[in-house]
Amino acid sequence: MVLVLSAEEVERSLDLAGLVDVVDDALVKQAAGEVERPHRPHFPVGAGLDGDEPAGTGIAMPAYVHGADHYATKLVGVHEGNADRGLPTINAQIALTDARTGLPRAFMAGTTITNARTGCIGAVSVRELAPKVGRQPGSESDDEGLTLGVLGAGAQARWQTRAIATVAALSEVRIHSPSDSRETCAADLSERGIPARAVDTPRAAVEGADVVVTATTATEPVFPPDALGSGTLVVAVGAFTEEMQELHPAVLDRAERVFADVPEEVAETGDLLASGLDADDLVELGVPLGDGYVRQSPGGVLVVVSVGSATLDAAAGETVYRDALEAGDGTEVPL
Repeated sequence: MVLVLSAEEVERSLDLAGLVDVVDDALVKQAAGEVERPHRPHFPVGAGLDGDEPAGTGIAMPAYVHGADHYATKLVGVHEGNADRGLPTINAQIALTDARTGLPRAFMAGTTITNARTGCIGAVSVRELAPKVGRQPGSESDDEGLTLGVLGAGAQARWQTRAIATVAALSEVRIHSPSDSRETCAADLSERGIPARAVDTPRAAVEGADVVVTATTATEPVFPPDALGSGTLVVAVGAFTEEMQELHPAVLDRAERVFADVPEEVAETGDLLASGLDADDLVELGVPLGDGYVRQSPGGVLVVVSVGSATLDAAAGETVYRDALEAGDGTEVPL
């Protein structure tokens, strides 16, 4: 029997604050070589349907975390034209397979898991690498908390902000996008009790921010590098192909250290190809998460670049599956 979990059932079984620790642990294990994560193929799809141009990108992402009961295979579609259709840009499904027997165990909607585990990249980065000025959520400290600048106003902008809010108090969140979507994004976050507001320019989002998150599908830099203040942490999660770029090369040149969830894959993205850095210049993000990181200077800029890792899908999928089983959720079907 295979447990099928709908998007609604996945949402019920997903604890974002708890998932931050799951993602943290998975990245540490990945850096320690305790995972199997084949190179993920991505390929254009849809050419010949409505013309010669592809409609989107297909991605296959398998992974296994040593000691886990299951391995995971995620199938992803990235279709930027979906925004005009009123559909999500990213859609995904995750299959869990028994690691001992190879029997299928679960098939679940993967878009929410993808969004949540990617949001947790920002959270684990902030928890370890951000300037230590933000009090922990719920504390009674008089510290004002972190100022967060977000470039992008889609689903990932929301998930990054929500996840970061579970590990640090936020005094202000500034959202910028070229479209009016920035107003909707800020309103959605405000309804969740997060102090978010829309701003009219990238510079307004970035200047004075303790943390800057870029969550776009851009093909050129999304903020002026001179707007970045000293000591800022930059988390870039949008670019995953050689054509995509969010960061100006000057941001990477200025960085005290550049971290990457998957260095060899990050090195192939537009952000790194536009710079003078390669995979050998990047530090795997799981290293500071496991060993800690001491800034060389309080004013040093740190950068985290993420392309996403199937390791996180395997760890998050396992967690959601276990919680759904305990709750008696989902539908069992024979294959």
